[in-house]
Amino acid sequence: MQAKIEQIVPGGQGIATLEDGKKAFIWGALPGETIEFEITKNKRSYCEGIATKILEAAPERIEPKDACYLATSPWQIFDYDTELKIKSQIVRDCFAQNHLDIEVLPTVTDGKDYGYRNKMEYSLYWDNDTNKIFLAFHQRGTHRKIPITQSSIERPEIFAAAQKLVDQLNAEHAEARKYQSIMVRCDQNGKVSIALFENGKSHPVMETLEDSLLDQSYSYSPNGFFQINLPVYELALKQIAENIKGDKILDLYSGVGSIGLSVARDKDLTLVEVNGAAFEEMQHNAAGTHANCVLAKSEDVTDYITPDCTVILDPPRAGCDTKLIEKLLEIQPEKIIYMSCNPITQARDAAMLAEKYNLSAAQPYNFFPRTPHIENIIVFTQK
Repeated sequence: MQAKIEQIVPGGQGIATLEDGKKAFIWGALPGETIEFEITKNKRSYCEGIATKILEAAPERIEPKDACYLATSPWQIFDYDTELKIKSQIVRDCFAQNHLDIEVLPTVTDGKDYGYRNKMEYSLYWDNDTNKIFLAFHQRGTHRKIPITQSSIERPEIFAAAQKLVDQLNAEHAEARKYQSIMVRCDQNGKVSIALFENGKSHPVMETLEDSLLDQSYSYSPNGFFQINLPVYELALKQIAENIKGDKILDLYSGVGSIGLSVARDKDLTLVEVNGAAFEEMQHNAAGTHANCVLAKSEDVTDYITPDCTVILDPPRAGCDTKLIEKLLEIQPEKIIYMSCNPITQARDAAMLAEKYNLSAAQPYNFFPRTPHIENIIVFTQK
């Protein structure tokens, strides 16, 4: 089928309108391009697909580095400046859809668009012709695995360690069906922690890593949650630190505590996290401070919200619980700093908070270059 791409949607695909009016969401295509595509999912009102031939290419198109780019980083075909502009535009569109006309600043980057990921999980592929195992990713839109011999978005130490483990498995004549995946992570100094996950067995405990953020040290489990692009994360933390007001800080959805402990370590700080493993790491990272660590859902500890505190929000992709938003509107803390990995749900929450708060300009960050993912910060001050 043929289509002309109109724009990029928040999910990362190009959108086109077909002759029958159906919307098509297509990977591997840029705005303005006329393409042929293969349908991977067909519903009554829309379909999804992958571009198979570019009939009219956009001037912003570039050659991807990896043959398997669609599986891991589908925006390798974008000129990098174009990627940054599109990400700001997506944030602008999300807020406009919620009737919020706010300024969106240029997307912040450290300029490193490859070799930035410090964590990857690889599937394993069995090649019947060679009787060997290969590192693999799942092909986008399918459950099919595709073998890889190169991947450019992660740090080279990670790919090298994973390949070394696969070589060892092949030397032992192992079979891929016995294993689930390989998890690899490295710290900023290149120290690697790696684990092979076997089907039907508990995941092995991975060697703990340690990294520094704004001159503060954090230990974390490689298979837990910790940001994967620390240089850009530090840029976001600096913005949060600049907007902290007062001595009372409430850090909700705090994970291992890397936001609150980086920007308000010496203040009256309360950290709230529901995940038990992350909470244990948070307690370790908070050792030697006076931070109050609370194991609970953020929406269930609203008594910690007071008019004189600064509230930091960094919720999962689903955004904030309505109960929490309602409590913020009721108590009206002096300032709210909201960092989000999903501008769609952030804009939804912002529309509710806008009843009693002024919104700063939106500041997107490119934590995940060459992918559609966007991190965005909004600061809310009382009207």
